[in-house]
Amino acid sequence: MQNQSRIVIENIAPQINQGTVFIKRVVNEVVNVTADVLVDGHDVLQASLLYKHESEKSWSEIRMSPTTNDEYTASFVTPKQGFYSYKIEGWVDYALNWQHGIDRKIDDYQHVNSELLEGVELLYKIIKNIKGNKKKYLEHLINIFKNPEAYNEAIKEAISERLHHIFVNNPEKLLTQTSNEYQVYVDREKARFSTWYEFFPRSASEQEGKHGTFNDCHRLLPRVAQMGFDTLYFPPIHPIGEVNRKGKNNTTVAQKGDVGSTWGIGSKDGGHKDIHPELGSLEDFKNLIAEAKKQGIEVAMDYALQAAPDHPWVTEHPDWFKWRPDGTVQYAENPPKKYQDILPIYWESEDYKNLWQECLDTLLYWIDCGINVFRVDNPHTKPYYFWGWVIAEVKKQHPDVLFLAEAFTRPKVMQQLAKQGYTQSYTYFTWRVSKHEIIEYMNNLTKTEQREYMRPNFWPNTPDINPYHLQGAPESMYILRYALAATLSSSIGIYGPVFEQQIDTPIAGKEEYYMSEKFQLCHYDWFKENKITTLISKINAIRKEHESYQQTNNIKFLETGNDQLIAFYKWNQDKTNETLTVISLDAYNSQAGSVQLPLHDLGIYHGHKIEVLDLVTRNSYNWYNEWNYVQLHATLPFHIFKINK
Repeated sequence: MQNQSRIVIENIAPQINQGTVFIKRVVNEVVNVTADVLVDGHDVLQASLLYKHESEKSWSEIRMSPTTNDEYTASFVTPKQGFYSYKIEGWVDYALNWQHGIDRKIDDYQHVNSELLEGVELLYKIIKNIKGNKKKYLEHLINIFKNPEAYNEAIKEAISERLHHIFVNNPEKLLTQTSNEYQVYVDREKARFSTWYEFFPRSASEQEGKHGTFNDCHRLLPRVAQMGFDTLYFPPIHPIGEVNRKGKNNTTVAQKGDVGSTWGIGSKDGGHKDIHPELGSLEDFKNLIAEAKKQGIEVAMDYALQAAPDHPWVTEHPDWFKWRPDGTVQYAENPPKKYQDILPIYWESEDYKNLWQECLDTLLYWIDCGINVFRVDNPHTKPYYFWGWVIAEVKKQHPDVLFLAEAFTRPKVMQQLAKQGYTQSYTYFTWRVSKHEIIEYMNNLTKTEQREYMRPNFWPNTPDINPYHLQGAPESMYILRYALAATLSSSIGIYGPVFEQQIDTPIAGKEEYYMSEKFQLCHYDWFKENKITTLISKINAIRKEHESYQQTNNIKFLETGNDQLIAFYKWNQDKTNETLTVISLDAYNSQAGSVQLPLHDLGIYHGHKIEVLDLVTRNSYNWYNEWNYVQLHATLPFHIFKINK
C-alpha cells in the first residue's frame, strides 16, 4: 500500500500480543508509553501520545519527548475504571524544522532574508487558530520578517523561546502517521492490593463436631479484621453431593456423618445457585456479607465449574457431560490426584451456548447477592476463550468484580488466563525457597512484560498445599514465609487458622495435610493468639500504611554478601514512600551481612545520612555509608525499614 507519510512508528510499548491483549492498571496509575519514531533525512519530527477513556469521544494529547536512539516517551494517568485506548501519532513539523534551520544559519553568520519570508508563510498557516496577545505577537513577527530594516529584531525573534512554544503548541500536522490503537483495562485499587484470609465456614462452630453456620462466622469477623485482612474467602458453600462422596482423609468410601468435599458441588438440595442447608439460608449469607463489609472485609466466593454425580445439571442437562458407552461419566482427574466425587463438564458439548450462559448467570446471581470477588477453582481445565467471554460479560455490567485464578500449572497457561482477563493469579511462590529462586521468580514477574497484565497473589499455604518447608517447621519459618509474601507481593493470602496455628501434619511424603479439612469438620481455638498472629497483624498494618508495599512491580534487589539474607528496596509511584526490607531465609540460626543501599535510586550520595526506621520494633538507625551491617535472629527474622532521607 502506498503511504506518502515519511514517519515510521514501531516498537510501541507496552503492548501484549501485538495489541490483541489489553494491559492492566488500577485507578490513578500511570501508563508509561515508549515508541521508536523515525523520519528520513534530518527534518524535525514530532510525536504525540493520544489516549481516551471508553466513555469519552475526543482524544487527549500529550507531546512525547525523545530519549535516545529515536525512542520517544510519554505517560498518562488512568483516573477512571474501564477501558482506555491509546495510540501514537507522528509528523514532520515544518515550523520547528524551519526554526531549527534558521537558528543554525544565524549561528553561522549567514543572512537569512529568504528564510524569514518562508517563516512568514508558516505564520500565516497557524495565525488563524491563535487569539489574544499571541495573535498580536505573530502579526508583529509577520511585519518584521517582511521588513529588511527590522532584520536584527527579526532574527532575534525567529529563534526565540516564545515563538518556539507557539509552534510546539499549535502544530500544523501534515502527512501524519498514526499507529494502531492499544487498550488498557483499569480496575479498582483492590485488584492490585488485597490481603486474603481463607477458612471453611462449616468449621466455625463453637461446639466440636457440630456443623458451623454463617451465623457462627459473625463472631470471627472481628478477628479477621483485627489481623488486617480485607478479603475473607470461603471454599464452596453449595450443597455437597452424596453419590461417591469422599470420606475423611480423602478416602473413597464415606462413612455415616462424613460431610464430603466442598468442591463436590450439587445434590438433591440444589447446585451452584444454592447454599448448603446446614450453613444457613441465603438471607443469613447476605447478612454475613453486609456485616463483613461494615468491618472493611469483602467476602469472596469460590467459583468451581464442576458437578457431583447427583448435581441437578446431570439430569437436567445431560449434554453438558460426556457419557461413556456404559452409561457412566469419567470422574475428574488431575494425575496423580483423582476426584471420584466430581464429574467434569463437557466443554465441547453441542449445547455449549446454554452451558456458557448458565455459568454466566451463576456469577450474576451471586453478584446480585453482594459478592464482588471470586476465587476460581482450576480455571486451566476450562477453555481459555470461555473465560475471556464470561469475564468480559461480567465486567460490562459490574466493573468492580474481581477474579482470582487458582491455577498452579504451567507458566504459559497461567499467563494465558491473565491475558483472558483474570484480575489476579496464584503463583509459584509457595515453592520458591532459596534466595536465587525467589529473586529469579520476582524478576520474571516484575521485569518482563508479565508486569503489564499478570498480578500475582502470594499464598504460603492453601488447603491443597502443605509445602515441605512448613511441615514440622519452627515458628520462625512461618513468620519469615509470611513476611516474604507480604512484602514481595501486594496481594497475599493464607489458609487459616491452619497457617498461624502451625497445624502442619502431612500425609507422609506428600505436600498434603493429613486429615485434611477439605473432607471433614475441624474444631479450632479461634481466638488463640501467638507470635505469628501478632506479627501477621503488624505486617498487615504496615502494608495498609505504606504505599510501597501496595504494589509488586517497583522492586530492586540489593546485595547482602550472604545467600541467607535477601534484601530489597521498594517505592510507590511518586517515590513519596520508600522502604527497605531485609529477611533471613534461615529459620534456625542468626544471619549477618552488609546491605548495599541503592544510592542512585535514592537520590543520595555516599556519606549522606539517612534514617531507617524499623516499622515493627520502632528502632531507628542512622546510616551514612553505601554498605550497612545487619544481623537477624530466628526469633524475629526480618527488618521492615521505612527510609527517611
